[in-house]
Amino acid sequence: MNRFLRRATALALAAVLAGGCTRGPAPDRAPGRDGAASPCPDMANAAKRAVARAEAVDTPWDGPTTGPRAVPGKSIAFVASSMTNPGVAGTAKGVQEAARTIGWRVRVIDGQGTPAGIRSAFGQALALRSSGIVIGGFDPGTVAQQVKQADDAGIPLVGWHATTSPGPSANPKLFTNVTSRVEDVARISAYWIIAKSDGDAGVVIFTDSSIPFAENKSQLIKKTLLSCRGVKLLAYENIPLPDTGTLTPVVVSSLLSRFGERWTYSAAINDVYFADAAPALRAAGRNGGGPPYSIGAGDGDPSAFQRIRDRQFQQATVPEPLNAQGAQIVDELNRAFAGRPPSGYVTPVHLTTTENVDGSTSWEPRGYREAYRRIWHG
Repeated sequence: MNRFLRRATALALAAVLAGGCTRGPAPDRAPGRDGAASPCPDMANAAKRAVARAEAVDTPWDGPTTGPRAVPGKSIAFVASSMTNPGVAGTAKGVQEAARTIGWRVRVIDGQGTPAGIRSAFGQALALRSSGIVIGGFDPGTVAQQVKQADDAGIPLVGWHATTSPGPSANPKLFTNVTSRVEDVARISAYWIIAKSDGDAGVVIFTDSSIPFAENKSQLIKKTLLSCRGVKLLAYENIPLPDTGTLTPVVVSSLLSRFGERWTYSAAINDVYFADAAPALRAAGRNGGGPPYSIGAGDGDPSAFQRIRDRQFQQATVPEPLNAQGAQIVDELNRAFAGRPPSGYVTPVHLTTTENVDGSTSWEPRGYREAYRRIWHG
């Protein structure tokens, strides 16, 4: 009997036994190793400890508590890569909320997911004579000439997922870039897979290689996964975010045909891939709470929380606190307007899973609104 048939038999027997002594639906079960030792025991144990820490939910605000008072009369433009990207849309919403609190006007301009659309949106932001511009989820190198125009005009630029690292950037010229550390997000995503599979997993990674931030993240996930010899990378799928709705179902159907039961886990640079994978998995008769078990390595929009809570083809996400990051973007621009340096704050990594999702629809650290309100208005 081959290894995969033994695993399937063991899982089926476990499900039958569980069904005889529990009420309601059986809990999700990750594929095990039939009692065998983990292929990477030290790493699996370290991964389990890291996952447990990242799942903590009662996290107080550890960001800025001091800074300049609100600079009045400002208007900012949020140039979005695509408002169909839930992370970008969530951050834009956070910026709008914070702008109302600080007393500024904000205009969201949708780049509609194409280079030409993003250039046009950025051109509109410049034409509006915006006090500051937010680069929402795209590579500023693709609009290098317009970035220079903004710099020459003295318009500060703040990025969200615009470069591979948080903090200021000299080239391209950004006052700061707001994001969690991609290394932390990638590591905990890979660790979740290693911890849940005990180091024995067949993995597909979904990415958008056109975005340097996303490609860097997925390569780091790949590197961490492959440091455990029991993990097999079955496929590395490059699907541009604007095309996930049309391409992902086709790719997923092909992957199911190629790998069958060997495909046990998925990781993606954005939760939206799993929303678009669901119809193909459902059509193939897959259980939403079963393999491939999936983790979104970024953003954590409300629909991802819903899928995790309902066990519908996604079991975990590494959510960015999108509203809090929107407030941070406004705070960073306020620091730029006041002639102060960036705050230097970086969002710590967090995991939302079937174990801790409860009734939440987003991840937000406790007390950030009050902290920024005190900074801006005293």
